[in-house]
Amino acid sequence: MYIFAIYIMELLKQCTGFDWGEGNQDKNWILHQVSQSECEQVFFNEPIIVTNDKAHSIIEKRWYLLGQTNAKRMLFVVFTVRDKKIRVISARDMSKRERSLYNDL
Repeated sequence: MYIFAIYIMELLKQCTGFDWGEGNQDKNWILHQVSQSECEQVFFNEPIIVTNDKAHSIIEKRWYLLGQTNAKRMLFVVFTVRDKKIRVISARDMSKRERSLYNDL
């Protein structure tokens, strides 16, 4: 687990920003009322939990992230990294189980 944590933190440190493709620009707001700004904030606020999404990583590597916004909103975010940019695929409020896992840190 420790090696994985180092790997993902190094991967995120190499990122130069966010990529909001046309298909994802408004999707999270429409579906879950999560803004682009909130999606980005969770990557900079601690603590965060990141794990790989093995089931959806066939074409490209995807990750799950549990984190919180500046306003302490607890979010579940699915993302990938393309050309050193973080591309958020989906974002929503954490489920009760996810909040429990996050709060146990």
